[in-house]
Amino acid sequence: MVAVLVIPDGAAESVLPTSLESAHTPVLDELAAGGEVARVAVTPAHLPAGSETGIPALLGHVADEPISRGRVDAAAYGVPVPAGFTPWRADVLRLNGGRATPQESAIAARALGPHAIWTRGHRLVLLAPAGAAPAARVLGGLDGLRIRVWPDGDVLPRTLGLATAVIAGPGAAAGCARLLGADVLVPETASGDVGTDLAAKARAARAAIIRGAVRIVVHVGGPDEAAHRRDAHAKRSALEALDAELLAPLRDAVRNAGGTLAVCPDHLTDPATGAHGGGPVPALRWGTGIAAAGPDRLTERATSASPVHAPDWPLAGAPAPVESNA
Repeated sequence: MVAVLVIPDGAAESVLPTSLESAHTPVLDELAAGGEVARVAVTPAHLPAGSETGIPALLGHVADEPISRGRVDAAAYGVPVPAGFTPWRADVLRLNGGRATPQESAIAARALGPHAIWTRGHRLVLLAPAGAAPAARVLGGLDGLRIRVWPDGDVLPRTLGLATAVIAGPGAAAGCARLLGADVLVPETASGDVGTDLAAKARAARAAIIRGAVRIVVHVGGPDEAAHRRDAHAKRSALEALDAELLAPLRDAVRNAGGTLAVCPDHLTDPATGAHGGGPVPALRWGTGIAAAGPDRLTERATSASPVHAPDWPLAGAPAPVESNA
């Protein structure tokens, strides 16, 4: 029996009213009314809130230490890491803390030399000899730009096999899934941002069902990216698009396959501040063998008194992942 999990990145919030409350999501409401709704603790207290924590946890790996975002980004964007080097994630920022433009970030990467690779937006991967962390710095002559280097961390283990298919745009979900050993598909027209081709992700998920994948994870980065821009309207619009263009066809495909469909954010993101939060998130499971239980809406207010489950709850009952020896 196939189990499908949709991860709307950063969809949950802690300040009421929330985007999940105000967005028009009739399919999500239907799934919640007919399924089991609760809360999931995707972020352990000892780890930072973020996709590098929440996505592996939902895929079965709860880390003991913070995960290296440099290694996740290198895997996400296909950056080769030479032997004896460590990849580091870096942001190109203005002196006031705002993000540099993609064009400025690409210029900054060229100015830093061949071991600086622009990935997308304001992000770089910096390659440094093992044991020699790159330093944050101000880039002289580049309109007051500066580089902020993220800390290094643990490497995700290869615990998954190709029976787990992860469909995502380029970004953290794809990087985490590749490091974990899953089968990763990045549709050509999909992005990790608002405006991504959700229909392409739905087609990829349906194709994975047909070819026999037993666990299918579909990641959507738009809600998180909109919140980081502090655009509450764009976040609501991203959730409404996800409902109509992704959840509707997946509901039908899962029903026809006799499987289950789960929806669970990987963390909270506040559109007022752009900051991540690590509290429990509302989640649901729907489909074959799942009886209606809990609130009839997937919102933070509706689930405020619901039980809090471990990160494996959304995929509970799915076939166990197969460890990859590759």
